[in-house]
Amino acid sequence: MSTFKNPVGPQPSGVYWRRRLIVLLGVIAVVIVIVLIVVRPGASNGEPAGKKPAPGSTTTPAAVATSIPTTSATADGQPCKPADVKVEAVTDKAVYAAGELPQLSVALTNTGSKACTIDAGTAQQVFTITSGSEVYWKSTDCQSDKVDAEVLLEPAKTISSKAPITWDRTRSDPSTCQASREQVPAAGASYHLETTVSGIKSAETKQFILQ
Repeated sequence: MSTFKNPVGPQPSGVYWRRRLIVLLGVIAVVIVIVLIVVRPGASNGEPAGKKPAPGSTTTPAAVATSIPTTSATADGQPCKPADVKVEAVTDKAVYAAGELPQLSVALTNTGSKACTIDAGTAQQVFTITSGSEVYWKSTDCQSDKVDAEVLLEPAKTISSKAPITWDRTRSDPSTCQASREQVPAAGASYHLETTVSGIKSAETKQFILQ
């Protein structure tokens, strides 16, 4: 007869059956551990459990930076009165050598006695370059990615553009945004920059010369 069904030995058969049961349970436990390692319950598509995005969630894009630095994430204060805001047109040089491109900026000063807010985003900025009575270039002719940005102006404080606008020394026109543009006269030609922010125009123009 089979010794598997009828174990033989000096001890009672029940002892041998218990030993075999212990060995069998050990084998089953090892198999279960291997299965758990391979299958990894609670994870799918190779991602650890708990890392799936919540249903309906979306990725928020980074905020677009504005050209005027904001004092706080949300400006807090009464709207500025136009009479209390000084807008100044700024260029990085007074004379530009041949091939040098003017860098155009704006500076805002609160001339009032209280802090106030103003929309100084690129959607509210207009840079205009003239020579004599002729308008040669306007920043809004081919502007894109315009944004609004409320900023807080403290009394007697001035804030300026974080990044200037580069003028490529060409004439602008909405019909030539995707075309090659004509270069403006140089060789000592004089130009004037005027800047407007939220409808408030710079009191004076900034003169500069192109060589």
